Amino acid sequence: MSTTAVIASSALIHTVFSCANNKLSGKSGQIARFSPHSKYAGVQVGAITYSFRSLKGGLETTLKACVEAGLSSVELMGTDVEDYLGAPKNTVKRQPNAHNPLTPEEKNAIEKYKSEVKEWRKTKGTPDIYAQIRRKFNDEGVNIHIYKWLAGTTEAEIDYSFQVAKTLGAIGISAEMNDENARLLGPIAEKNGMYAILHNHYQYAEPGFDVDKLLAYSPANMLNFDIGHYFGSTGLDPVEFIRKYHKRIASIHLKDKTSASNLSQKNVNQVWGQGETPIAEVLHLIRDNKWPIYCDIELEYPITPWSNSVKEVKTCREFCRQILL
Repeated sequence: MSTTAVIASSALIHTVFSCANNKLSGKSGQIARFSPHSKYAGVQVGAITYSFRSLKGGLETTLKACVEAGLSSVELMGTDVEDYLGAPKNTVKRQPNAHNPLTPEEKNAIEKYKSEVKEWRKTKGTPDIYAQIRRKFNDEGVNIHIYKWLAGTTEAEIDYSFQVAKTLGAIGISAEMNDENARLLGPIAEKNGMYAILHNHYQYAEPGFDVDKLLAYSPANMLNFDIGHYFGSTGLDPVEFIRKYHKRIASIHLKDKTSASNLSQKNVNQVWGQGETPIAEVLHLIRDNKWPIYCDIELEYPITPWSNSVKEVKTCREFCRQILL
């Protein structure tokens, strides 16, 4: 090969690699990391970060787990967020009960914490500081679509919570489904242009439970519909429920369980694909109708000693991908 040909060939190779690097990173000479991607056939699959509850290390560890599991969007539990931002810490960790109530010292410590954290939120913990967490997640290719956290139950505390959630990029806050949350959260969510997203455990199996009543409190009241809890506690078909209420469902929790009518094991968490919950039918329904419903993995089945929560969530995500594509 002539010297001219060698130079031309080298120039071409350099151009190809430079273009590739620019497409990946936007900057010449830099190779960007590939971001996670978990939206399949128009359905955004993610997870509630409760799935990584066995991991220690706070928010940094949670984000790393999201990336390693290949999740591009999550429902973020707010448990470690204020700690990460440097807020005062509650030194009383235990839950009191009738047999072991709080000591006077513990009560004083809790009151001191409440006073300190209230002042911290006013002076340092303003919603703007949460923008750094949003950037931190977004820089890794992970969006926060729901925030599961409340600062308290007063109107001011709830309003603050929604401002924080909005700063994080969330569409709303998820909380347990009950009359109090539906009444209190809905109007404040509406004022903030967001959603109060009500999560079910076994409420649908309770005699006289009326989901329509809770939704009627505010148009901002939406559902975080847990198909496993619903199916496991009632034995009813979650597909029909979603078909009826899809306009009021912001997200669903995916898990596999045995049915309430199973003769040997009722309402028991199972490795995905080994239970009876119609996960595939639910995902197909949302995909085929192009409904904008987030589908979040909630890891609840026991993890074997040779695995971990990141590996299991990754397996569940792949389970969803194969169903949807």
